[in-house]
Amino acid sequence: MKHRIVVLGAGYAGANAAGRLAKRLHPADVDITLVNVDPEFVERVRMHQLATGQELRRRVLTDVFAGTGVRVDVARVTALDADRKKVAVVDAEGTRDIAYDTLVYALGSAAADGGVPGAAEHAYDIAGKGSALRVRERLADLSAGATVLVVGGGLTGIEAATEIAEARTDLEVALVARGGLGDWLGAKARRHLRAAFDRLGITVHENTDIARVEPDGVVTADGREIGSALTVWTAGFAVHPIAAATTVQVSETGQIVVDDTMRSLSHPDVYAVGDAARAPGGNGDPLRMSCASGVPTAHLAADAIAARLTGRTMPRNEIGYTGQCISLGRRDAIVQWVTPDDRPKPSALTGRSAARVKELICKTAAWSISHPTMLQPSRRRRTAVEATAVGIA
Repeated sequence: MKHRIVVLGAGYAGANAAGRLAKRLHPADVDITLVNVDPEFVERVRMHQLATGQELRRRVLTDVFAGTGVRVDVARVTALDADRKKVAVVDAEGTRDIAYDTLVYALGSAAADGGVPGAAEHAYDIAGKGSALRVRERLADLSAGATVLVVGGGLTGIEAATEIAEARTDLEVALVARGGLGDWLGAKARRHLRAAFDRLGITVHENTDIARVEPDGVVTADGREIGSALTVWTAGFAVHPIAAATTVQVSETGQIVVDDTMRSLSHPDVYAVGDAARAPGGNGDPLRMSCASGVPTAHLAADAIAARLTGRTMPRNEIGYTGQCISLGRRDAIVQWVTPDDRPKPSALTGRSAARVKELICKTAAWSISHPTMLQPSRRRRTAVEATAVGIA
């Protein structure tokens, strides 16, 4: 009987995990199923571009994985029974269960409002394709002189504010940051960021907390009112709640707690990758939610699963960071070089050259999705009899 591997979620982490598993394991020994609610791959790092009217290339998952040995199942995951090793899904035909021997949980994250009153009712977000398209529609309805307020001073907020300001020069764009603008960056990068915001005419409200969101703006914690015709919420992300509703061990944030190989501490037949995992890097510190963490954790989990199934040497966790890329519109960007544990170095790349580097990284990440079994050594190993018969040891 073939070993059944089910991957939940086809974002950067899930799609990379599925493709790498197909490259590592012989199709005569394993069935690999990739479950995703959207029939297409969503290039999440470009949602700020989609929101401002740019068109993104379509990548249909059944086309992407055709001939790889990965079966794409377009369905929405509704529940996980980790003790019975079953996943409940729903599609156009109704509800059903999918059984597995090994599970790769990669359901990712979505926008989180942090419990701020009115945020869910009145704010928009760009955490996914549907929400980015809603921002796009709202932007198209705005007349010249209207104010767009972006709440959140992290990477997503900065990219959203600059993209909107560049695409719609007729609008007033403002950003609210809980701390200082780009205060996690090095001095050179901070200077360039402020210069870019000045060039684009973006108003910045620093060291500001939001108490509530209203239909026509926000109210700050100190009682000030900031008006807006469109409020875009980028002040946090939260993982999918399904894992927390199971017997799988999760962190206080709902992420599955995993070991150095991305394997669940409580359920050894479950692996978690990307934003869904409370995962250690090579130095033991938790990795941050990002594409820069998602792809390496996916590769490591796939290699670990393959090693356990084939009786080979386990891979080492050497995941670390090299840089943070921030687009500032289409012709400007910052590449902040960082230490492996994500602390900023004094050096940074800025301007058009940084924009070219950022674009190359985004294109490379998307290319790896479109060609899931290429550019890797072809080692489709046969599984060990023991692993196939009784599950991964």
